[in-house]
Amino acid sequence: MAMSSPPTETDVLIIGAGPGGYAAAIRAGQLGLDVTLADADAFGGVCLNYGCIPSKALLSAADIVHDAGHRESMGIYADPYIDWDELLEWQAGVVARLTDGVKQLCTNAGVELVDGRVRFVDEHRAAITTTDGADHELSFDRAVVATGSRAVELETFPFDEEAVLTSRDVFSMADIPRRLLIVGAGYIGLELATLFSKLGTAVRVVEFEDDVLPGWDDNLRERIREHLESLGVEFAFGHRATDCTVESSEVVVSTETDDGTETEHTADRIVVAVGRQPVTDTVGLETLNLETTEREFLDIDEQCRTSLDHVFAIGDVAGEPMLAHKASTEGHVAAEVLAGRDASTADQQIPAVIFTDPEVATIGLSESDAAAAGYSPLIGEMPFSASGRALTTNSPEGFVRVVVDEEASTILGAQIVGADASELVGELIVAIRAGLSPHDVSATVHPHPTFSEAVMEACADTLDEAVHTN
Repeated sequence: MAMSSPPTETDVLIIGAGPGGYAAAIRAGQLGLDVTLADADAFGGVCLNYGCIPSKALLSAADIVHDAGHRESMGIYADPYIDWDELLEWQAGVVARLTDGVKQLCTNAGVELVDGRVRFVDEHRAAITTTDGADHELSFDRAVVATGSRAVELETFPFDEEAVLTSRDVFSMADIPRRLLIVGAGYIGLELATLFSKLGTAVRVVEFEDDVLPGWDDNLRERIREHLESLGVEFAFGHRATDCTVESSEVVVSTETDDGTETEHTADRIVVAVGRQPVTDTVGLETLNLETTEREFLDIDEQCRTSLDHVFAIGDVAGEPMLAHKASTEGHVAAEVLAGRDASTADQQIPAVIFTDPEVATIGLSESDAAAAGYSPLIGEMPFSASGRALTTNSPEGFVRVVVDEEASTILGAQIVGADASELVGELIVAIRAGLSPHDVSATVHPHPTFSEAVMEACADTLDEAVHTN
């Protein structure tokens, strides 16, 4: 479906076909612009091909395996067998269906697709080397840089795709490891720990900080850590990974604590998940001399413009948070601005979701953030242990917590830990964006029995009107 030969000129050149790039391309095409979308790796980007989608597909399978084997309290006894090759084949089918869908949506919007590597020649010209090795030149009026990010590689832990892996390498492993060591207790590391512990792997996580999810609220971190420990995940906090030795059948990782204590950790494979960095070194950005931030992200304004008015940047390459839905939002904004419309990211709040067990979802301000910002926060909470739906699905862990501005009676933020937290947060995102009061939510009839009732009850709790909590 991609072109064998690129055009020689275009209104808009978009480099990178991840969630930001393809969203920008489709929307710009819908708005009547002549758009060329180029990618040297895979349409759909890291998220669709090597990250969000394959990981969630395997997590859903792992949930089935774990649930089937741990439901004796419900009178269910099972010992599931996992065919790793068939599981990967199913996951690859999901990815292929979605990537084909992205290409078709682009084509339907009139977007020209190019499989090839792009480098800027000057401010209005780019050189393209297509996958067949042919070189082309393309002139453009405006450009969107959506080159994404890559895993941070530690100097003493060179990736080899077999024993020392990035998160994307996990989805092409030959088998399920008996022992897996994960370096880094951020959201990527914890999602992988959840996945493989449920598939029966002995998982250990090494983290230099003193807890999981550095920078997150303590009560959220504690819930996730405790549940992962209940799944059998071991943690080594305060351990800095210093060296790695790959032997014939195992990997040995050396760590050191602040007091000088050295420890060796042995596993079949290790995954290094210590963060991601923007990809700014592959498309000749130095030719454009664009301004960058201290962390080497491209510096953009609220309309996604870089320091060159006709060059835009979106997604991971343009700054934190490095999330697919943030990239898509910026892609829409950039497309609207390119088409002459008034659009901005200024009033957008970006939710964060971690697909551990239980899931975690946050939006807006926490209680401490609200207090620091000068608000007088009111807190409402509904534990899932009091939810009929949660108990009937054997998912009593977690809570819905909302943060309300006492003076204005508007919802400032929310934190959810529990089953389907990723879905429940949507209602509160709308409430915050619309400036709704907790009464607006609590007075809205929610179906019973559902997890969403916990959102209603948490809002009611801020008004001392909850009937299912003390």
